[in-house]
This record gives sequence, structure tokens and C-alpha cells, in this order.
Amino acid sequence: MHAAAEARFALDVAAGAGVILLSAPGAAGFMGAPWWLALLRAAGAEPQGVLDCDQAPGEALAALRLGVRRLILLAEAPGFAAVAGAAAECGAELWPARPPALDLRLLDPAKPGARRKLAEWLAKGGQSAR
Repeated sequence: MHAAAEARFALDVAAGAGVILLSAPGAAGFMGAPWWLALLRAAGAEPQGVLDCDQAPGEALAALRLGVRRLILLAEAPGFAAVAGAAAECGAELWPARPPALDLRLLDPAKPGARRKLAEWLAKGGQSAR
């Protein structure tokens, strides 16, 4: 997920069926948690958002302090256990791996096939879009 418009598009196509909005891989390190929270708020999608911290425990802890409640920190990252403990203390979800996701940058919402492709992805059990 790179923009609020992509998030709104995914939410619209999912139409209540549920979709998980993933940041770009490692986005915590190059865009930051404040950007992610602002994107989700602009899209009205805070509960569906998951920020990818890749292998950066410092970014994950910073994101937790700022209020991110769903994030990815790869299980092999140094300090994973400490971040998992901090996440548990504040009621956040910590995912040890990235789930498969459909990259929404590859779909142009203005083209008729874009909605169909996303709907097909979701219908086949895909829940994540980025």
C-alpha cells in the first residue's frame, strides 16, 4: 500500500468481505509509522492496516509507541522476542512473516479490469493487498 486511494479502492472492492491492507515491504524504515497512520486515517482503514518493519526492531518499537497496532517484524530479526513482548503489553498484533499480497500498484482503478482482478484475488482466498 502506497497511497490512501489504493486503500480506498481495496476497501470498496472488498465491500465488507474483509481485506488486510499491507504497507510496502519494509515501509516502516523508509516511510515511517506516522506516514502509515496518516494513510490509513485518510482511507478510513486503521483497523485493516499492517505496517511492515522487515527486520528492524527499532522501527517496530517506534511504530508501537505511535499507536500502530498491527505490524510485521520478521521472526529472524534481532530482538524479535522483545518486540513481541512489547506488542503483547499494548495489545498489538505482531506477525512474524509477510502474507501473500496483491500489489495494487499493478492495478489502475480507472481501468475496468482492475476491480475484477482484485475481486478475483479476494474470492480465491487472498486477503492482503499492498
